[in-house]
Amino acid sequence: MGSNKIEGADMKLRSMDFEHGNNIPPEFTCDGKNVSPHLSWEDAPTGTESFALSVTDPDAPGGEFIHWLVYDIPKGVKSIDRTSLPGVAKQVENDFGRKEYGGPCPPSGTHRYIFTIFALDTKNLKDVKKYNFFEKVKEHTLSKSELMGLYKRE
Repeated sequence: MGSNKIEGADMKLRSMDFEHGNNIPPEFTCDGKNVSPHLSWEDAPTGTESFALSVTDPDAPGGEFIHWLVYDIPKGVKSIDRTSLPGVAKQVENDFGRKEYGGPCPPSGTHRYIFTIFALDTKNLKDVKKYNFFEKVKEHTLSKSELMGLYKRE
């Protein structure tokens, strides 16, 4: 999956805590404090009304594992600090059975963790649940950007 290109917009997602394709520090995993890393994005396309965020592990034994789902991030927000979330943003239950961020915790081997920011053409998504998050987000996505980190437990 690459970034969607809309009107020349090319959103970028970054973290001060790890580089794309590099290891995620243990602080942000089940072996550390299990807190969410810093994320920032830029170059959202014209018409963006809000953002959504997902963190998934495509290498999980049972198929894609959901670590974090967030939506209704206001359009003026361009970053999320460590361990925080904009007050009005909403979280959806993840595959750990809770709404908060759940850090990497692979059972074996090195797994990829895909952080995706979506620029949406609507201010608020309605009736969002874990099973329909990606479908609802896709209906309103103008652009998206991914940041991939790696983690292997010691």
